[in-house]
Amino acid sequence: MKAAAYETTGGPEVFRYIDVDEPPLRKGGLLIDVAFIGIQGGNALDRDPDALDQIVSITLANVAMDLIRDGLHGRLAAVQDGKYTHAPLPDPKLGAGLSVLDYAFSAEETGRSMMAPEIFNCNAPDSGNMEVLWKYGNEAQKEQWLKPLLAGEIRSVFFMTEPEVASSDATNMSATAVIDGDEIVLNGKKWWSSGVGDPRCKIGIFMALTPDASKDRHHQHSMVLVPMDTPGVEIKRMVPVFGEWDEPHGHGEVHFNNVRVPIGNFISGPGRGFEIAQGRLGPGRIHHCMRCIGAAEKALELAIKRGLARTAFRKPLVDLGGNRERIAEARVAIDQARLLTLQAAWKIDTLGVHSALTDVSAIKVVAPSMLQNVVDFAIQIHGGMGVSRDTMLTAFFNQGRSLRLADGPDEVHKGMIARLELAKYGAR
Repeated sequence: MKAAAYETTGGPEVFRYIDVDEPPLRKGGLLIDVAFIGIQGGNALDRDPDALDQIVSITLANVAMDLIRDGLHGRLAAVQDGKYTHAPLPDPKLGAGLSVLDYAFSAEETGRSMMAPEIFNCNAPDSGNMEVLWKYGNEAQKEQWLKPLLAGEIRSVFFMTEPEVASSDATNMSATAVIDGDEIVLNGKKWWSSGVGDPRCKIGIFMALTPDASKDRHHQHSMVLVPMDTPGVEIKRMVPVFGEWDEPHGHGEVHFNNVRVPIGNFISGPGRGFEIAQGRLGPGRIHHCMRCIGAAEKALELAIKRGLARTAFRKPLVDLGGNRERIAEARVAIDQARLLTLQAAWKIDTLGVHSALTDVSAIKVVAPSMLQNVVDFAIQIHGGMGVSRDTMLTAFFNQGRSLRLADGPDEVHKGMIARLELAKYGAR
């Protein structure tokens, strides 16, 4: 196998590629295939010859400590006896047959590390797209796209948000999917298309307007499978989030110019886009929120360790400035968010997505804001280190703040909760 080796500090020029023997896997060991790693050492790499070794070893040690628990296996060991053992699908044939509630606990664990969802092949939007194909796709679509996704052989993208309309109201969509004989013609612009930057991204799910005067506004949208190499699909640019590019997958602006795909690429047929979106976003929001809870747990852990290890004015930081009360508040907030999310997962499993609408909207409001607040405390107790890349706190803060917009902003979900609550009293 090839390895990047270095004997001195410096820039990329000090690396050389050499042939080395593949390391033997010890009994009980796990081989982790790292597809991408970014190292931000700054001047430390010039000052300390061992700094790069430390950064790499700490990174991989954190992956091992946070992820290898209770028999979980990584991407390379994900297929056992023909089953994709970590697939977020309640399907005993394709996956472990976990319910939404069962899988929630796994999502929390992977949320403790930014790398974990990628390693375990349960990252967004792939996990949601897997659910769509499993629940709504036909057998040919499952064979061509679902199984390679489950195996981690390819990645996918979900095209929904548009740059020129208020996407918080999905009926505003201007992109179109029009039937022309035995083909579907796609036109429009999408952005915040997560996963599109990954070179392994081979398939996208495109949500667009399929005009039909005989149907109401919630039955005029469709979801269409679009191979990324189809003529007319153009990635215009990648869009950073707070200056971060979220490699390797990234978020892109993509234009569709008279893109033609077979009519069989409709998922469940034309006009079912909203139905599919609701089925997709319910469990998907559980995954997002539980990952937020895992990230918050990790942030609180880092804050406490920092507060116990550092002293100022002859006292540990935890004993200064009301930090003990903040620790207590963080614990309460995390546990409240977890219980609310688990309740939503239980309702989806037992009563169905439509019976859990209030709960799903509630957790989408609560969990990202909770993460944002807990991480803010952790950043404060770390001081200057907290706003650097020496910890994962800035990535967690980015995650929490971004999720307050993704899958519907806070205001939309609060509006949904209020509408459903008022409906109990006959109000509209």
